[in-house]
Amino acid sequence: MLDKVVVDGNEVLLTEDMFTLDSIDSKESEAITRPSLTFWQDARKRLFKNKGAVVGLVILTFIVLMAAFAPILSKFTYDKQNLYHAKVPPKFPIVSSLGVMDGRASLDGKDVYAEKNIEETYLFGTDALGRDIWTRVWTGARVSLFIALIAATFDLLIGVTYGGISAYYGGRVDIIMQRIIEVITGIPSLVILTLFIMVFDPGILSMALAMAISGWTGMARVVRSHVLRLKNQEFVLASKTLGSSDIKLIKKHLLPNVIGQIVVMIMFTLPSAIFYEAFLSFIGLGLQPPNASLGVLINDGFKSFQTHPYMMLIPSVVICLLIFSLNLLADGLRDAVDPKMRNQ
Repeated sequence: MLDKVVVDGNEVLLTEDMFTLDSIDSKESEAITRPSLTFWQDARKRLFKNKGAVVGLVILTFIVLMAAFAPILSKFTYDKQNLYHAKVPPKFPIVSSLGVMDGRASLDGKDVYAEKNIEETYLFGTDALGRDIWTRVWTGARVSLFIALIAATFDLLIGVTYGGISAYYGGRVDIIMQRIIEVITGIPSLVILTLFIMVFDPGILSMALAMAISGWTGMARVVRSHVLRLKNQEFVLASKTLGSSDIKLIKKHLLPNVIGQIVVMIMFTLPSAIFYEAFLSFIGLGLQPPNASLGVLINDGFKSFQTHPYMMLIPSVVICLLIFSLNLLADGLRDAVDPKMRNQ
């Protein structure tokens, strides 16, 4: 049907000779131009598009590398004392020209290095016993990362297994296993830790045992909820009809479909475990001096905060950056593995 259109105020009649028929290639129109991506390839692509997650990954990588190599490359040890070099302010060559961390006392502005004729350079200064804070901070970061890895390991080995079995078998098995979790979560973690401290000395062993008992319950509940949702899906019922064993169903069909949520939960567990260790060490229930921990360093620096604030500020900044980077990365991973966020 021909029609008229208005062009520059004049009516123009549309005729057939004004149009040309374009040929259509069915093979070309049905061709898939977008490359096929697996779930993890697509998640990685979306993760690196998230600027916050990339920033968190860079900061985390830097802290991990410093925790791994800085204590080894330092000529000082974390527990070596030198009372003559006690409370020497930090002297960092990169920023010393700006009047920050230039080796001068914060109160009187005197060059402590020149007064005491100190030839060594303490990048982060020294504490009240003359121990190098640079080495102690990165050794403490190593301890914090180790505690975080312990928590993640317990989440994987105990939480995922417990939650998966509870949801898959259901019924009376699920009821009994969930009542056990309720009993465990009803006991405060500090009470459990205190009981282990009465048997063992305060330290990594006591915290690890406390987390082994109560730290995995959150992961178990998350895995249980997802497995309950998936176990009645058609692909699971089809595999069960074909004679697949329970172990194969859980391993091949259920766990791969909740692995994204497991990774996200682990990433949120890491900063919680780091804060848990720092808090316990700060109140005296964790690592004890002369062992280095970020919580121990903050506690030591708190005693001299008014006269030597760097002793507390430096480890506080490191632990804040560590927790901040893990939270940024966890948020990015949560968005990357969520199918609902795929087109956003």
